[in-house]
Amino acid sequence: MENRPPLPPFTRESAMLKVRLAEDGWNSRDPEAVSRAYTADTKWRNRSTFVDGREEVVRFLTEKWAKEQEYRLVKELWAFTENRIAVRYAYEYHDDSGQWYRAYGNENWEFEPDGLMKNRHASINDLPIDESQRLFRWEQGRRPDDHPSLSDMGL
Repeated sequence: MENRPPLPPFTRESAMLKVRLAEDGWNSRDPEAVSRAYTADTKWRNRSTFVDGREEVVRFLTEKWAKEQEYRLVKELWAFTENRIAVRYAYEYHDDSGQWYRAYGNENWEFEPDGLMKNRHASINDLPIDESQRLFRWEQGRRPDDHPSLSDMGL
């Protein structure tokens, strides 16, 4: 049996840790590793795309990160209950023409008792930005612990 701590019911501290671990996973840009945080039958709504199951998660993320190059993400806890977490986030990337974007979004997550995410509903908006407007400039991978949060940056 898989187990993905922290487990519900969430406290403020465990919800914040769950959010950071999710951010770290997505910043790895490793679709297989990220997919293991979700149930085998996970259901997603990501913008207008519906994803059903881990295999589709891997396919979706592989395609996403091929298009969204130099992807860097910051997530922030918005609210939580026993087995649900709401987050807001922003990420930056450029497309294959070199156009940079900052994407702003909100996600609602629902977890099983084993800590795997069963449902993920994401709403996202993309804003074209100039390279000079980028705020997320750390080396690819995990965001440094001393990097400002979304709230600290006024996002």
